[in-house]
Amino acid sequence: MSYAIIEVGGAQHRVSPGDRIKVQRLEGTGNVTLDKVLLVQNGGGVRVGTPYVAGAAVSATVMGEEKGRKVLIFKKKKRKGYRRTNGHRQIFTSLQIDTISAGD
Repeated sequence: MSYAIIEVGGAQHRVSPGDRIKVQRLEGTGNVTLDKVLLVQNGGGVRVGTPYVAGAAVSATVMGEEKGRKVLIFKKKKRKGYRRTNGHRQIFTSLQIDTISAGD
């Protein structure tokens, strides 16, 4: 079974064909090609990039966008009557990994 380690949105993900992952929001719809591949393992060989593997790419299908969990931000200054509450929900893009090309 082949796998790759890719970098998307400043985070690294270990992916195999058929996996579904959540990454930072990406522009566009349909198929995307991720070319920041750090490591590729297929068959018996492992290729490690410096920092990226030349010619390697991972193709994925955009399945949609979804919101992450809510993070609450609370600020307070004691004895001053200052209290503020704010919330944030990060938007992620869901990807279905289709193929991994080693770029030989």
